[in-house]
Amino acid sequence: MENETKTNLFKNTVNELTQPFKDLFHTSRALFGLNLSYVLEGLTYFGIVGLLAIYFNDFISLDDIQAGRMVGVLTAGITLSMLFLGATVDIIGLRKALLISLFFMLIGRIFLTIAPNIGETGFGNSAHIFSMIGILGIVLGYGIYQPACYAGVKKLTTEKTAAMGYAMLYALMNLGGFLPGLISPPIRKSFGILGVFWVYVALTIVGWLVVYFIISKRAVQSAIDEVNKEKNTIEDEDELSKMTAKEKLKFYIKNFPLKDLRFLYFIFILIPVQTLFAHNWLTLPLYTSRAFDGFVKDNFEFFVNLNPILIFILTPMVAAFTTKRNTYNIMIIGTFVMASPTFILALGPSMTNLLLYLFIMTIGEAMWQPRFLQWVAEIAPKNMTGIYMGIGQFPWFLTKIITSLYSGWFLINYCPANAPRESMNTETMWFIYGIIAIVSPIGLLLAKKWMMKGFKVKNDN
Repeated sequence: MENETKTNLFKNTVNELTQPFKDLFHTSRALFGLNLSYVLEGLTYFGIVGLLAIYFNDFISLDDIQAGRMVGVLTAGITLSMLFLGATVDIIGLRKALLISLFFMLIGRIFLTIAPNIGETGFGNSAHIFSMIGILGIVLGYGIYQPACYAGVKKLTTEKTAAMGYAMLYALMNLGGFLPGLISPPIRKSFGILGVFWVYVALTIVGWLVVYFIISKRAVQSAIDEVNKEKNTIEDEDELSKMTAKEKLKFYIKNFPLKDLRFLYFIFILIPVQTLFAHNWLTLPLYTSRAFDGFVKDNFEFFVNLNPILIFILTPMVAAFTTKRNTYNIMIIGTFVMASPTFILALGPSMTNLLLYLFIMTIGEAMWQPRFLQWVAEIAPKNMTGIYMGIGQFPWFLTKIITSLYSGWFLINYCPANAPRESMNTETMWFIYGIIAIVSPIGLLLAKKWMMKGFKVKNDN
């Protein structure tokens, strides 16, 4: 009897873990196309960003400070672009939004690639201007593309498959961040950085064709019909399209996300824990190369880039275990799990502490980050998902700016360059960063009753 109970428990556990994967893999052709497009776009975006500073150095003849600012124009510009263009998918629909956004990015990447050969190099000269036209195209395209993808997940999944749908999209983005490390080096060695950029132009075309042929009008409508059948609802697809421009403007003013105090609190209380994302490139590279010696110091890039591949592996697994759990509760637990290992680094620099920090932090990220996207989609009123997604990214823009303002000061004072390791005080630096990060789960916990009040009612409207 005891053995039979253990066997049943094991079977139930395995079923609970595997069922969300089965449910997702049996979803629509349109969702498959969305995921395929997203991994291609992640590969292309991260591949270009990783080479962009060198591109501006070597091909546009900018110095390190100017090149860094140009990269900042792209990354910060995309976040700001989502703020203004996130509503595009709500107005024109998923398929059109994806096609238009990828077209903008294609034009932008072509301009970026040809700029060094059609103008004079140097800051403010024609090659620089053409390259910034390219950056503008990518910024405009991505500002439409990412909110559209997450709005698409909401539209193309059911209550049973939503959590895994958001998790897979987030995991695929991180897979995209990892793949350029495998694909780019051999191409760059044979054809140079511009050769790599032409490959990414070709991949953008492939991504556009994926949307055009796989996410067809019929495929999207079929997926929506299946979702509505399971939900026993009727999708009012043309509600906004039937409005006049004046009526649409009134609709958006009435339902604008910045008027929603719970939404504002939710996205801004996450800034403290999000600072740990920014420290991945602002602090960790310098910390691992200065506070360590031997293997970690010599291979610091490996440790700095562990997070994306761990996220790709862990996010779907974590989602499978937590898919039936309340989204807000998982947000509290996930942000706590992500923030708490920062205090492990406060014990001092060692490979064990570093690996524990990276692994536990990644588990926490895998728990809450996809659920953040799911929560934003769930709390958004009907026909407002895209704009909620776009504005939901604005605190991430502020996080990049805020963290960059103080991270350098902490490094100079607690982990300075060319200083003996025994004179450093990285323990205090990471302890303070831990105190900052832990504010998020505490803030979410204290506001839980207010945040959850009437949520189901709003979600059904």
